Amino acid sequence: MAVPQTFQWLHIGAGSFHRAHQACYLHRLQQQQSGSEVEWNIALGNIRDDAETLLATLARQKGEYVLETVSPAGEREYEKITVIKKIVPWDNKLTALVAEGAAPETKVISFTVTEGGYYLDSHRVLDKSNDDIQQDLNGEARTIYGAIAHILHSRMEQQAGPVTLLCCDNVRHNGQHFHDGLVQFLTLRQQDVLLKWLAEAVTTPNTMVDRITPRPSPEIAARVKSALGINDAAPVMAESFIQWVIEDKFATDRPALEKVDVALVSNVDDYEEAKTRILNASHSAIAWAGTLQGLTFIDESTNVETLYQLAWDYVTEDVIPCLIPSPLELESYRDVVLERFSNPYIKDTNQRVAADGLSKIPGFITPTLITRYEQGAVPRACAKLPALFFLFMRRWHQGSLPYRYEDGILDADRINGWYQSEDPVKTFASDRALFSTLAGKADFIELMREAIENVEKEVLAPKHQ
Repeated sequence: MAVPQTFQWLHIGAGSFHRAHQACYLHRLQQQQSGSEVEWNIALGNIRDDAETLLATLARQKGEYVLETVSPAGEREYEKITVIKKIVPWDNKLTALVAEGAAPETKVISFTVTEGGYYLDSHRVLDKSNDDIQQDLNGEARTIYGAIAHILHSRMEQQAGPVTLLCCDNVRHNGQHFHDGLVQFLTLRQQDVLLKWLAEAVTTPNTMVDRITPRPSPEIAARVKSALGINDAAPVMAESFIQWVIEDKFATDRPALEKVDVALVSNVDDYEEAKTRILNASHSAIAWAGTLQGLTFIDESTNVETLYQLAWDYVTEDVIPCLIPSPLELESYRDVVLERFSNPYIKDTNQRVAADGLSKIPGFITPTLITRYEQGAVPRACAKLPALFFLFMRRWHQGSLPYRYEDGILDADRINGWYQSEDPVKTFASDRALFSTLAGKADFIELMREAIENVEKEVLAPKHQ
């Protein structure tokens, strides 16, 4: 029997989402194509040292772990994921990560950056003032740009061949955004030869990924032990729903992902816009609102009638008119999304979903505000989402949030400045980084005043009458 040709998929970002999503798809493809002429394996690494404990655990388990999924009806299924064949050790120069990225057998390098990790403003201009970006411009590897620059330079020097850089996060037009940021970064470093090679040998497809994946809790390992008899120190849990749409623009060999229900399309825009505006924006709004009501979990927040209605109205009144015509049945998609949020078995936290609001407002919400104004409508339902964020961040400013708010681009002086000004609502609604061309416009400021007043009555009023 012939030995199969083995290709490697390097993933940067050792979080739960990769292990519940991309690794799941590749594992299923590996199982389906067992004994075929081509085999795809994953190498898993990290840019920062905050995943060393997890990576060490996975290394002891030879990269294997159990994925638990649960449906809204409470049906649990267990799947042992065996596609991760290499755990990449971390050091502050990312020596091993660069070596794996530059290996000729590595054909795809994927990463989960999240909103703040692109360091781009609303005009896709790289934030050169950021300390980590500054360090990377001087040769370090603290950000995805620094890491990828080192990998691509090594790959070019070793003539390792073309490679696909694949973003796996919720950022709209993520591949294009990453490409723009990387080109600016390499230009600032005056790496002209690498820029030329990038244009010839590298692609950055846009993607849309979807699966709700909460942070793992200790109870998962006990259920895995009971169900499978496996002592797993690194299990992961997710909802049963899963989706992946990829722009079919790979630079070289790729796994046959279409065989495991990944949609390979010429343009992901319609899927991406529906997902970010309907799912991601509503998810964040429910998390901000639930926090303001003193709730901990997404499911209990979604099941508060006023919060469910707020999300339903936002999608129905303002998002769907922006997205039609669409290849998706948008009303059905809305209802499925809200059902997923209501899943009582996931126990996703408001804290996790509320994070990175400073990137989510311009990325997920402001485009709908702008489009509705362009359509001649007043986006009252949509305006309630930034209103919730204003009230949420006011709690942060007051030091009264029940948890630590995490945001990759949090600037304390900027946020405190909103609430220390003579007119906090006007200052907030004039923040161009959040609201782009709407910032400072009189009608938009008044809309935000109205929305904040309405949300205070609806969200901050007692939950139980």
